[in-house]
Amino acid sequence: MSDTLEQTRSTRTTDDLPFSIPLELTVNDRDTIRALVKYSEGSTRDDFALEALKIGVLALRHAAGTIDADLVQRQMNQMLETLNGQLTKHSELAHERLSGSLKEYFDPEDGRFSQRVKRLTADDGDLSQLLMGLLDGEDSRLAKTLLAHVGENSPLMKQLSPDQSQGLLAVLKANVEGQLTQQRERILREFSLDNPEGALHRLVSEITGKHGDFTKSMQTKLDEVVKEFSLDEENSALSRLVGNVDEAQKKITQEFSLDNKQSALHKLKEELTTILSAHVATNAEFQEEVKVALAKLVTKREAEVKGTQHGLVFEDAVCEFIGRQAQHAGDIAVPSGHTTGMIKNCKVGDCVIELGPDSAAPGAKIAVEAKQDASYTLARAREEIEIARKNREAGWGVFVFSKRTAPAELEPFQRYGNDLVLVWDAEDPSTDVYLKAGIVTARALCFRTERQTEAQQADFEAIDRAILEIEKRAGNLDAIGKSAETIQSSSEKILDRVRIDRKELDRQVDILREKMSELKEIIGSTN
Repeated sequence: MSDTLEQTRSTRTTDDLPFSIPLELTVNDRDTIRALVKYSEGSTRDDFALEALKIGVLALRHAAGTIDADLVQRQMNQMLETLNGQLTKHSELAHERLSGSLKEYFDPEDGRFSQRVKRLTADDGDLSQLLMGLLDGEDSRLAKTLLAHVGENSPLMKQLSPDQSQGLLAVLKANVEGQLTQQRERILREFSLDNPEGALHRLVSEITGKHGDFTKSMQTKLDEVVKEFSLDEENSALSRLVGNVDEAQKKITQEFSLDNKQSALHKLKEELTTILSAHVATNAEFQEEVKVALAKLVTKREAEVKGTQHGLVFEDAVCEFIGRQAQHAGDIAVPSGHTTGMIKNCKVGDCVIELGPDSAAPGAKIAVEAKQDASYTLARAREEIEIARKNREAGWGVFVFSKRTAPAELEPFQRYGNDLVLVWDAEDPSTDVYLKAGIVTARALCFRTERQTEAQQADFEAIDRAILEIEKRAGNLDAIGKSAETIQSSSEKILDRVRIDRKELDRQVDILREKMSELKEIIGSTN
């Protein structure tokens, strides 16, 4: 493999390449022969062989690029590890230096900062001596300043002294006494009855004048209020209120009496009775229509099960399911059960799946045949799917048995050469996994047939393992499912095993899809 890559590199870098090289090969590989014989002998087959050879060379070149990328990746990882070690050592050295410097200055025992603070705050330290010089003793700067501003002979004390006639206290005392005297005289004048302009004299005069009018008016108002609340007065407010309440009570009693045909309650009863009668009649008609429809449906279903029409319904269900799966994968699924194929007057092959242009094998075909017929055996099914492949020009075939009519000994998922035989129940979603696995497996086998090179061999081995695991898990599901139907005592254990195998089967299908996607990306990059 490495020699081939080196030869490819040297050839690619050479400037004097020949215009053409004559090449004559003898092919022994069966898959390659099968692909070549599809083309007519001559220029068509030669062109296809040259295209296949070109794809192989591109795949080998891609593999060589992958090896170079791995070498660059390893060198890069080694360089990053060396750089990481150097950075780690530098970080440890810087940490040690920083720790030493911080300890030298800030160590609580012998650090430079701690010693300086102790010298400043000691009893005989610099700070203590400075404060004592400023604050301690009669000759200190603070004592001299206070004596100058607040002492006995200071201007402030002279202003506050009571002995000073022009001092602050003497002036303040004289002003306060004058204001108090004026306020006392003004208040006495306002509350003296001898003063006709005083507030007290005016208040007494006004109360005396209005007292008589207030007494008369209050008595009149009380007499009017008593009359309004007396039942002896016919036009009083209380008498009118009692009359209105009695009249309203009589009207309410009449409206809610069933004996009165004009009452609202009697009209409501008649309306509800009419609505309920119509509803009962409508409900009876609806029940009768439902019974007739159900009877027709049961009769139609029984007729379909007995006749061939049910088989056609099963074929349509299979084609519809495959159509949805093909749409998700980017393929084209065409129902073909009503049209003839390559064989004259032959309509075998209910559906044909053509792989999309974005797949790893564009244009590859898969023939699908579905049967719900108890007369079909495994041997007959294999014969018919082989005819379907030939009739639809397909490389692979999928035969789908209905679970209702499938042979009892048939496994739900089996591969026979180019054909896959499945068992599916259109009304049981738990069996959908068999049909999904069959479609994905057929697509993977198409990829293998169309694009099998040395660079892709590992992917195809993974695909083969996934297909074998799907066959194994599908057989386990079928056997366990049959056991679960007959053994009730072990049903929980058996159903747990069914869930485990179904989960594993779904996982293998996902692996198969993933490998197919990787294969598609590799082929797309080489092209």
